[in-house]
Amino acid sequence: MFGSQNKNIILVLYQDSRTVFRLVDVAMLVGETDLQVLGKKLNYYVHKGQLRNPRKGIYTKPEFNIEELACRFYSPSYISLDYVLQKNGIVFQFDSQITLVSYLSRVIEIEDQNYRFRKLKGAILTNATGIIRQNNHVNQATPERAFLDMLYLDPHHYFDNINPLDKTLLKKILPIYESKSLTQRFNTMFKNV
Repeated sequence: MFGSQNKNIILVLYQDSRTVFRLVDVAMLVGETDLQVLGKKLNYYVHKGQLRNPRKGIYTKPEFNIEELACRFYSPSYISLDYVLQKNGIVFQFDSQITLVSYLSRVIEIEDQNYRFRKLKGAILTNATGIIRQNNHVNQATPERAFLDMLYLDPHHYFDNINPLDKTLLKKILPIYESKSLTQRFNTMFKNV
């Protein structure tokens, strides 16, 4: 349909380490300035089964990383809260949804996977302290940052096991919230630890 140039698009995407792309990412990779034309080309590959289109403006390889997809919906955002706390043994109750913080609150469901975004104010959200940019293009909070995010957003949240948390790192991250009440809750929780 689009000739040999399309093979170059697929080749470029498949050679890239990312598994999830926004339309503008693809445009930058292949040097296409007309997003409408590029969208048509990418939709052709979706119909051929060589790409997937889980949400408008987002394209994935047939096998993609769900954490990478989570980080591509809204920018800025990063994986945090229950998802990180659960993975690190801070909370024990299993929840399959991926939780993130961003500039808005939303729940998105794609292929039976829920992505829950919780709103965090801009100054906190854009501060990179305690956020790790992984090699697979995933932005994820350290357990300490996820703990403080949760304590900030949900002051009465119950944590099963705070022992794995690095108290020194917690104290380093705490000032970014600029919250006296959060500092008081933190000090109360850690006075005997």
